[in-house]
Amino acid sequence: MTPYRIGIIGGSGLYHLDGFTKQKWVKVKTPFGSPSDSFLSAQLAGRQVVFLPRHGRGHRILPSELNHRANIWAMKKLRVAWIISVSAVGSLQARYQPCDIVLPNQFVDRTKKSLEHTFFGCGIVAHIAFADPICEELRQLLLQTCRALGARVHDGGAYVNMEGPAFSTRSESMTNHNLGYDVIGMTNLGEAKCAREAEIAYATMAMVTDYDCWKADEAHVTVEIVIANLQRNAAQAKEIIQRVLPQVPAEPGCSCHRALENAVLTDKKFWPARTKTALRPLLQKYL
Repeated sequence: MTPYRIGIIGGSGLYHLDGFTKQKWVKVKTPFGSPSDSFLSAQLAGRQVVFLPRHGRGHRILPSELNHRANIWAMKKLRVAWIISVSAVGSLQARYQPCDIVLPNQFVDRTKKSLEHTFFGCGIVAHIAFADPICEELRQLLLQTCRALGARVHDGGAYVNMEGPAFSTRSESMTNHNLGYDVIGMTNLGEAKCAREAEIAYATMAMVTDYDCWKADEAHVTVEIVIANLQRNAAQAKEIIQRVLPQVPAEPGCSCHRALENAVLTDKKFWPARTKTALRPLLQKYL
């Protein structure tokens, strides 16, 4: 059987990684529509990996257009058991400077996409535990690796997931700053929710590009500022990923990999055949 794989979702500025061997682009059809792109199946740092450019090669997909269900379902189908997500974020506090790395352990949902952030419904009801939305085991591996490489990294924080595609107004940014939240982005909450339902361990490496627009003595965020810092962030992210991959366990064993154990409320005898078929990669071990 194919070994369990490690998924890497590359955000803005991270459309490829160096050092891949045995590369093969794989197109995956899903019951939830099209993923962002084909998936690059390859070997990196001695591990089997699956890489997905979040916004598609050429950056063609808005944050609000991302099909998180299709992306994560396909990862599950490809036997991914861990996902490292790399994302550009704005800083909401002065201590997080551009080109810093934040490893969030919480999310705040400011989207309107709840039904697009779950695989369930259509006759099967499930409620996952999401108090701790990030896999702590994987997050700690990233933290240790960042520190070993001398990166300026911050342990924990709350990631506000706004909808976009416009950046925040000053009032919105100041509100998030005053509430004590840490970073803001447009993509990771849906990934994290779907990954938990798919029993995939998920952690975010949030790469700070700007101060959003709450900080009066700094220029407000623009695409030009983001792109300039993305290029610096990308090189660091690639090095961290290569160093962390060999440390990820060979077999899934954390609580994230058992998230559905007691989460499905609908009696199996009532599961609609079509929904059961669509969710087979997620529910296989419970059938």
